[in-house]
Formats: sequence, C-alpha cells, structure tokens
Amino acid sequence: MSLEDVHRHRPSPQRQPYGRIRWAPWDVPAKRRFQTLMVLVHCLSIAGYVSIFFGLCANPFAWPLLLLYLLHVLSSRAATDGSLKFRSEWFRSSYVWDLFAGYFPAKLHKTHDLPPTRKYIFGYHPHGIISHGAWAAFATEALGFAEKFPGITNSLLTLDSNFRIPFYRDYILGMGVRSVSKESIVNILTRGGANNEGMGRAVTIVVGGARESLEAQPGQMRLILKERKGFIKLAVRCGADLVPVLAFGENDLYDQLRPREHPFVHKVQMFVLKVWKFTLPFLHGRGIFNYDVGMMPYRHPLNVVVGKPIKVTQSNQIDNDEINRLHELYVSELEELWDRYKDEFARDRKEEMQILS
Repeated sequence: MSLEDVHRHRPSPQRQPYGRIRWAPWDVPAKRRFQTLMVLVHCLSIAGYVSIFFGLCANPFAWPLLLLYLLHVLSSRAATDGSLKFRSEWFRSSYVWDLFAGYFPAKLHKTHDLPPTRKYIFGYHPHGIISHGAWAAFATEALGFAEKFPGITNSLLTLDSNFRIPFYRDYILGMGVRSVSKESIVNILTRGGANNEGMGRAVTIVVGGARESLEAQPGQMRLILKERKGFIKLAVRCGADLVPVLAFGENDLYDQLRPREHPFVHKVQMFVLKVWKFTLPFLHGRGIFNYDVGMMPYRHPLNVVVGKPIKVTQSNQIDNDEINRLHELYVSELEELWDRYKDEFARDRKEEMQILS
C-alpha cells in the first residue's frame, strides 16, 4: 500500500475544539496538499478578487480600463438574461475542481433518469454554511453531472449581489452560476435548449437560504422549508419539474455557535438577516496545517443525492391548492431520500431530519 493510500484510508481525526492543537504530519501526500490549496483558493475567492480590484485602483494607468470594466458590469445582464453567456465548459471541467471535490471527498448519486425533453428546478438541501456540495455537484463537472444526466444544462443560482463584486462576478459567470432572481429563473427556463423554449435546461436553488445556514450544525438536518413555496410557483409558471436534492454531510463541514447557548449572538444574526438579507455565521473549522484552528472546512464526506423528479404542469394561473399539493409531494420525496440513505450517509446523526418554518 502506497503512502497516499495510507492517508486516504486513515480515519479523520476527531474534533477537539477545546483541546491542544494537532498539527498535520509532514508526510501528507502532495495530492492532498493540492486539494487543500484548491479549497483554500475557492474559499478566499471573493476576498482575492476584491483585493486585486483595489490593487489595480491604486495604479492610475489602470483607471481607463477599470472605468470601461465598471461600465460593462453596470450594463451587463449576463446573470439574468438566460443566455448563459460567458459559461465555460472547459473551466467547469478543469482538473482543479477534481482536486476541490476530492478534498472532502464529494460524490453525486443519481436515483432516477431525467429526460432532456423536460426542464427542471433542483432544490438543494441543506444550505450548510457555504454550500460546498452544491458548488462541487452543480457548478463544476467534478462529480460527473453531465455524464449522469446527459442533455441537461444546469445552472447553480446565487444572490444577485454577488454579480456586483468586481472580477468575482466573471469567475462565477464562467462557472455557469446565475442570479437566483425570478427574472433570471424564468429566462433560463423559457429560453434556449433544443427548441429555444428551455427544454433540457435546469436551475439549482439552495432553497433554505441564509436563514437555514444558521441551523447548520454537525449531526443535524434542519431544513427551512414549510413556508418556502416561491420556487414551486416558479416551477408551475415555467412548467419545470421539481427535483429534490439532499446533501448528506453538508452540515458537518463546519462548527458554529449554537443559538440556544448564545441567544444574544443569534438575535444579532437574525437582525442582520432581516435588514440586509444575508447572515453572519460564527463558524469554526480546521486550519491549513492543523486539524483544530482555522476557517477551512473539515475533511468530511459529502454525498449529494438527486431524488425523483416531481411532474409539474405549466400554468399561468397560480392555484394555491396545486402549490400545496406539489409542496407536500416535494417534502415527502425529501423524507423518503432521508429514510433511504440516512443509515448509509448519516450514521453519526444526532437527530432525525426536521422540516422547519
């Protein structure tokens, strides 16, 4: 057995948040080091691109180009027009994303075929702290989405504000990521595809959003879903089938302060969420060269399971009874996925899956 095989099969060190710092051994294989580097680069991408932008702002010779670039950013509709312009399949399929996915490692599990003659809305659960599983499975080809679901062009969706960050917007546009706004979803699912009506297209929405990230605790699966029906209304409007996705291990990548133990901090987080529509999770992970102190995600397996599609009939009229029926079917399919795979992928769970308001 090679040295790399020894490290691959070595069990992950147990977390000791209040114990001594355990340093990573010097004989870690180079591949694992590169995996860590790729995850670090991705996690620091926003800070990195913003730093580059302000660094260029300090150079007067770059001002004309920066001015043209900012005018382009202000006028561009690439994030919402549904054209998927600037999407790079070469970038999405790059080997660096194999390193990213191999860090955890992450795997994508298919349970049903998805005909390319339909359009789809994938609902990703849970949000976790940063949704690394959603990025690996749906923003890259590291987990083989195109091979498992041939003919489906899927776009991971994120907050519209991310497309106002200089240079970072171009990074995520190249990865095929688009805005989660209603305009964007409707345009993606009603344009393009084989017949220019959106067939064969799909979007992935992290349904629980920032609110759900505050519920991300290791060993738990708490989903903010009871009142989340907007994505179902959009599915009816666009005639897109609903596909529930359950990511086992997403909540195990970080630790964060528990609301019950720090009620004041939780109130501040909820206030920020209500006013500015984003949240500030006080997270704790591992380090680059140690297992106890840092902001890196833990090396914990990610198993992203794509469930059974729920057939949706297109209609311009929103019938609340139909929306409620589809919502019940969707929740039922999520519960079925949990019951089917929890003993395989969530053996260390502390509780059963909960659906919250």
